Amino acid sequence: MTSKDTSNRKFPGRRRATILRLAGLLALLAAITGVILGFRGAGRWLIREDPLSPADVMVVLSGSMPYRAEEAANIFRMGYAPEVWLTRAESPASEFEEMGIRYIGDEEYNREVLIHGGVPNQAIRVLPDTIIDTLQEVDEIAREARREGKTSVLIVTSPEHTRRVKTIWRKRIGGNPKLLLRGAPQDPFDKDHWWRNTRDALSVGREFMGLINAWTGFVVKPHSN
Repeated sequence: MTSKDTSNRKFPGRRRATILRLAGLLALLAAITGVILGFRGAGRWLIREDPLSPADVMVVLSGSMPYRAEEAANIFRMGYAPEVWLTRAESPASEFEEMGIRYIGDEEYNREVLIHGGVPNQAIRVLPDTIIDTLQEVDEIAREARREGKTSVLIVTSPEHTRRVKTIWRKRIGGNPKLLLRGAPQDPFDKDHWWRNTRDALSVGREFMGLINAWTGFVVKPHSN
């Protein structure tokens, strides 16, 4: 066998190895590109709003004051809902009371924001139960809505919180009552550059952790009151 014959058999093997290396490199580059695009798009992906339409009641979720209440007041003035409900978040009120210190909860500040935005006080209601997390918040809203015969609920929250609220509602409540979601545009969340500040980065991390918990059947339970 000549050296020429031997080299002819080696070259196809080398070509195959080169092609495999190039294919592997392209696959790696595609994976890296996908990770980068997914990372950059995570903030935008979390936003899942519905077009504005009339609802029986509007609910402002606790947190992100005053942005959520400000947007609720705007929507109320446009006539999309006849009343606004506020949720009552867990607070250190009892501990402050023992010290003789008056504590005002978030719901009262939200009420003041709504009134300042043109919502009559008689159109505002604070729901009775104290909630710890979004899961409890959704359960209480749906329970009160069903009790009062409401068939549609318009929830106002932060933009990055909308997908998680919709996911929890779908898993826990279904379609009765119907859910409409609105993200407050006043909220400073930067959906395209969320990694540039700690507030937005923590928000995105929290939302993804909450989504994972919802997708896995709420295995992580809220802490006790």
